[in-house]
Amino acid sequence: MNSSSSGKKLEGFFTGKGFYIVLFLCAAVIGVSAWMMAAGNGAMSEDPVMESVGTDSTRVETIIVPGRSGRDRDTEIEAAPPQIRSEGLIEAMGQDEAPAVAESRAVSQIYIWPVTGELERGHSAEKLCYDVTMRDWRTHRGVDIAAPLGETVYAAHAGVVQSIVQDDLYGTVLTVEHGDGVRTVYANLAAQPAVNVGDWVEAGSIIGSVGDTALCEIGQGTHLHFAVEVDGIAADPLAYLPG
Repeated sequence: MNSSSSGKKLEGFFTGKGFYIVLFLCAAVIGVSAWMMAAGNGAMSEDPVMESVGTDSTRVETIIVPGRSGRDRDTEIEAAPPQIRSEGLIEAMGQDEAPAVAESRAVSQIYIWPVTGELERGHSAEKLCYDVTMRDWRTHRGVDIAAPLGETVYAAHAGVVQSIVQDDLYGTVLTVEHGDGVRTVYANLAAQPAVNVGDWVEAGSIIGSVGDTALCEIGQGTHLHFAVEVDGIAADPLAYLPG
């Protein structure tokens, strides 16, 4: 009887208000479990956080290391990245050598007169001028600088002796290549120059002497025929020589 009575009471409890109480408790348990699982997964999947502070020239990176709890989890590691140094010529050589480099570069750009003398005949690459030796009108690709026979001839600019030839019209002709598309040409030299092909010459180096080997200009006084070519095209030497 007692067992039958207890069963009936329990059945009455579930069919009455007890059913809703049990349902509420189950829902609460499921909700709490889901919240705990979500919180645990969020802590495990936390991504590293990187912050940048400071100026553009010096940046400090702050790294928060994940996967720890408490004070250890918030430990910050600060690291300053290495500065990038310039690899320019002056930085590599040092400030003390910078003036010397600038002076050397300035010297390498200097042109000087190959001989000292009056300008006997000017440059005329387009306009026809009368030629007293050939007795006709023609262009003149260089300038003729009056100078005594045997007068020393100097390199007008630093470079390499590219060629020495015996030309039928201009006699002994020496050409210096300057490596920047510019060549200087020295004609009517004496038969034996003072340098050889391949020699390096500085502005002011002796390369030969004034001769009388240019048959096409033999009707003039003794002189040096001097020309400048830029990429194979005749240029006015007076644009390069100091005034």
